[in-house]
Amino acid sequence: MAKLVFGLNQSLDGYVDHQAFAPGPALFRHFIEHMRKLTGSVYGRRMYETMRYWDDEHPEWSAEERDFALAWRRQPKWVVSRSLKSVGPNATLVENDLEAVIRGLKARLVGEIQVAGPDLARSLTDLGLVDEYRVYIHPFVVGRGKPFFAAPRPPLRLVASDLMGEDVIRLTYVPA
Repeated sequence: MAKLVFGLNQSLDGYVDHQAFAPGPALFRHFIEHMRKLTGSVYGRRMYETMRYWDDEHPEWSAEERDFALAWRRQPKWVVSRSLKSVGPNATLVENDLEAVIRGLKARLVGEIQVAGPDLARSLTDLGLVDEYRVYIHPFVVGRGKPFFAAPRPPLRLVASDLMGEDVIRLTYVPA
């Protein structure tokens, strides 16, 4: 049975903002390895559209960026959207019955399935489907934006804390 994990980078004041801060070299290498090991990812529309950046080749990319792009392209993706009409390579559009689709993936697959996007994570949390939350806290205060938890958070129990690189702490929680 697969485990559904929601994890994102977050500012000290609780916001996810891919423009305000980026992972340093050590954390980026962690994300490359993490992406390689995933069974797949479930994306909300906005996060999927952001991540589609990795579908295209960019000549200015470093070797690490090319490695991340390759891992992302190889990974199966399920995109939850009622507005998209199609999705890119190695992706499946999920338009209806989110709960049945995700329960089916969890039952059929083995390993870890990443949830990407706070709004999608909120929906899956409300359905009791998220097994673990990973908060990568960066030493930045952005003061506004999309919060990591898009609704009041469920009761959680801390199961791990790790220093990632020089200045990021990963907190790992499970539902209490």
